[in-house]
Amino acid sequence: MATGNNTKRYETPNHPFQGERIAQEGDLLGRYGLKNKEELWRAQSELRNYRREARRLIGEAQGDLAAAEAAGEEFLTRLRRYGILSGEDDISRVLGLDVTDILERRLQTVAYRKGLASTPKQARQFIVHGHVVVDGARVTRPSKTVEVDEEDTVSFDGTSPLADELHPERAEGQE
Repeated sequence: MATGNNTKRYETPNHPFQGERIAQEGDLLGRYGLKNKEELWRAQSELRNYRREARRLIGEAQGDLAAAEAAGEEFLTRLRRYGILSGEDDISRVLGLDVTDILERRLQTVAYRKGLASTPKQARQFIVHGHVVVDGARVTRPSKTVEVDEEDTVSFDGTSPLADELHPERAEGQE
């Protein structure tokens, strides 16, 4: 029997049947073209981990934000590289992040916002089917977090039929 790491990379809600939360999740699923709630819960868990790390750093520095930023330089650099924080944001901004800040950095959302697809779900399909490249490399994972430097390199694969501007699936005015 093969041994592997079967731990979930997300936490499910503590109270599964809350109408308001279910409605909010449904709205986010539609707005970002997510396949299922597991993808949303993964993003929420990622956000929880960021906040936990920021609280730990601020706590260890006993509330001194400058010392906390110095101790968490690598952590903050990573968040800035992914575009979750802007250059002038300090560590306390991490505590005010929303799950949409994480979802906006997914390849699926970036491709849709760049105009490669007319809907987030279509962007997901183009990515999964191998029509999208990031920095010249084909990526088939819609959940890939796109770095700020890579954002301009997201485009259709040159060998993809969608690279032709006259392709019927390409909406008017797409790159």
